[in-house]
Amino acid sequence: MNEMYDMSIVTHNWGVVLVLSAIFINIFMLFGIKDLAKYRRAMLLFTPIAATAIGMVVFTGVVMMAAKHLEFTVENIAMILFVVILIYLERKRAKALKSTSQKESDAFKNFKAYALKILLLEIVVTLSISTWMWL
Repeated sequence: MNEMYDMSIVTHNWGVVLVLSAIFINIFMLFGIKDLAKYRRAMLLFTPIAATAIGMVVFTGVVMMAAKHLEFTVENIAMILFVVILIYLERKRAKALKSTSQKESDAFKNFKAYALKILLLEIVVTLSISTWMWL
């Protein structure tokens, strides 16, 4: 049981690193792609990868909670809250991208500013819970 728990902690930590990497890749794509249609296509391909990273963190967290006999500690409740916030922010960003019009001249520019705020908030959320847990 201890081996499964230790492996889950390592996998969980790597999942958090993958989530942070996915956020940074999203930021780089946001600034690197200048056309809305190309950005939408890139997001269509990359969003499942980012969602899988979030799913990895959730799954390994569930395995660790099961190994601890489903103890709802303050840390576990905080992590559940933070992952819900992270999923909500991703949903808001995807919804904003979907409603961005190609016909408006400043629509993609406005979306970039909005998406950057959301991505920076995701970094703050991820690093805050990670710092709390790693210290």
